[in-house]
Amino acid sequence: MAKELKDLTKRSEDYSKWYHELVVKADLAEQSAVRGCMVIKPYGYAIWEKMQATLDRMFKETGVQNAYFPLLIPKSFLCREAEHVEGFAKECAVVTHYRLKNDPEGNGVIVDPDARLEEELIVRPTSETIIWGTYKNWIHSYRDLPVLCNQWANVMRWEMRTRMFLRTAEFLWQEGHCAHATEEESEARTVQMINLYADFAEKYMAMPVIKGVKSANERFAGALNTYTIEAMMQDGKALQSGTSHNLGQNFAKAFDVTFVNKDNKPEYVWANSWGVSTRLMGALIMSHSDDNGLVLPPHLAPIQCVIVPIYKNNEQLAEISRHVEPIVNQLRELGVSVKYDDADNRRPGFKFADYELKGVPVRLAIGARDIENGTIEVMRRDTLEKQVEPIEGIAEFVKGLLEEIQTNIFRKALNHREEMTREVDTYDEFKKEIEKGGFLLCHWDGTPETEEKIKAETKATIRCIPLDGDKTPGFCMVTGKPSKQRVIFARSY
Repeated sequence: MAKELKDLTKRSEDYSKWYHELVVKADLAEQSAVRGCMVIKPYGYAIWEKMQATLDRMFKETGVQNAYFPLLIPKSFLCREAEHVEGFAKECAVVTHYRLKNDPEGNGVIVDPDARLEEELIVRPTSETIIWGTYKNWIHSYRDLPVLCNQWANVMRWEMRTRMFLRTAEFLWQEGHCAHATEEESEARTVQMINLYADFAEKYMAMPVIKGVKSANERFAGALNTYTIEAMMQDGKALQSGTSHNLGQNFAKAFDVTFVNKDNKPEYVWANSWGVSTRLMGALIMSHSDDNGLVLPPHLAPIQCVIVPIYKNNEQLAEISRHVEPIVNQLRELGVSVKYDDADNRRPGFKFADYELKGVPVRLAIGARDIENGTIEVMRRDTLEKQVEPIEGIAEFVKGLLEEIQTNIFRKALNHREEMTREVDTYDEFKKEIEKGGFLLCHWDGTPETEEKIKAETKATIRCIPLDGDKTPGFCMVTGKPSKQRVIFARSY
């Protein structure tokens, strides 16, 4: 059974199959009875909860408060902002009736044709419209600003090709929606939140990201500008991992949200929105995991350290447990989440394989001989290295080792990204290099026509126009026209 747990398809053989098998075998999620939707299992949800709790704390430290807005949005609301409805129209699930009834012809339950809604409702693909319809009731004066709200919710976008966590019809996310009195305040908040996402990705997920601005073709529907963080997965593809949108006054004008400014004159409110989703779970898996299973960063692992006793009889187990109890208490006092797995329903070998598959950062194994020697076996999941350490002081050792693992897996991911990032100057070279994967830094003339040509011919998109790095101008690799700076092209999820 231990072998079956770890018998994953190798990444080098079929990366997509490896990913799907790992999600299922590590007990993160499974397919549901609803097409394109998934069931997030307790272990997977525990990771999401740690992400959620950390982000929620970070949001609140900037003054944001949580609220909740309806799941159903009147169709007329969605239609008020032209770019917005165009951007989401193909993904909308629409509620048309409110009642079922028994078919008089005996064909089971049918939709009651007499229960058609006067106005159709859209299952929330995003909440800008319903929220700005609400903000009109909240905002009247500059004294009512800023409004800094976030909601944790589910959304539905009718995706045709789905993959658990990365792209599903229903997914969990947070969406922040802020209203400001000035353009400068709104822009500052937009930038603040993309920086916050980048800090979270790097400090907690151990996932290096590049901050940048989306091209006009790739920005959020209805936004003046979209900031993004882009991460590189192990297979060289990009994953958009968080976005923050400067909405200008578009939604305020669409919903007539005005305020009286300090000069006693009416003015439209300035807006931004920002969000991350359970796609971060996919990013976490693909950034660090290996052919043996998950590799979780300690800062987000539900179980940071597991202790497995090795014993022959109940007397040995009782003696081991007596020595393990103070270790467990010391680890918890140091803020380490620890599990002592003394259940007798699985052999140690099975437990080792299971916790390795699930990416528990540190495993301690202790038996009767270890107690005699005053030692304990330590295995770190990131490198699979084992070592023997004294029982005395083991809690402090594990605490330090967890931080070492966190740093190591970030460094490994960063080195991978740097190795897979290249500058390309000609379109012929680009077509060859894009087949190898990774980030290609290229000059682009800034036109949507050139961007569309590249996408159609190579399936690569502009991931972002980097905020940092080389700003040296040049010439477009396709047209030869002037280019302000290099942008990042990649194939993506």
